Amino acid sequence: MKLLKTVPAVVMLAGSALFSHFATADDSVFTVMDDPSSAKKPFEGYLNGGYLAQSGNTKSSSLTADSALTWYGSTTAWSLWGNASNNSSNDERSSEKYALGGRSRYNMTDTDYLFGQGSWLTDRYNGYHERDVVTAGYGRQFLSGPVHSLRFEFGPGVRYDEYTDGTDKTQALGYASGAYAWQFTDNAKFTQGVSVFGADDTTVNSETALNVAINDHFGLKVAYNVTWNSNPPSSAPDHTDTRTSVTLGYKM
Repeated sequence: MKLLKTVPAVVMLAGSALFSHFATADDSVFTVMDDPSSAKKPFEGYLNGGYLAQSGNTKSSSLTADSALTWYGSTTAWSLWGNASNNSSNDERSSEKYALGGRSRYNMTDTDYLFGQGSWLTDRYNGYHERDVVTAGYGRQFLSGPVHSLRFEFGPGVRYDEYTDGTDKTQALGYASGAYAWQFTDNAKFTQGVSVFGADDTTVNSETALNVAINDHFGLKVAYNVTWNSNPPSSAPDHTDTRTSVTLGYKM
């Protein structure tokens, strides 16, 4: 985590926002609702998890989990998040991905805010031993619910990549993201988020999700995640990775 060690802690609070009780997203895209003006309590957290195991003629397993914690002030919000996923078949690991991050937000007005965020990722089966990203900038809240929520944000940043072949690279980048949520029933919410990290190797992340609340504390989430790299590592040459997940969530 070479890059993150050199960045002030106030900027290293990373993550981003999808406006849902049980929402999460791809690493470094969006994590929890962090608009202080719409918060109903000073703390909000959740834990999602899913597991699948098969034995017999074919032996395989799949595990995915993610969590986020957010603290709200009158004009500020602070979020910490993490996620993990791995898959194996016949006792051989086929994918393994872990991510951590944090985020800070300060509302200047009802619609304008400043943010700082950073994240750490390891995804060795896709060529990355480590990826550290730090960004900061300006955002605008166009809609704040309760039925529709919409925000866009952008700013400069820097990224450090350490590849599984032993090489590494540090580059400046431009960051932009948008997140939309539609609460179409009392218990069901649709969310869509996209983020772009523009650099020599541009990365685009997207999540489309449906969140259904079972009761005040439990909910189900169906999500489709897409990650696209314009110049992927030579050890993992495919430009696009996709993931579909169904998880049970617990709201704290």
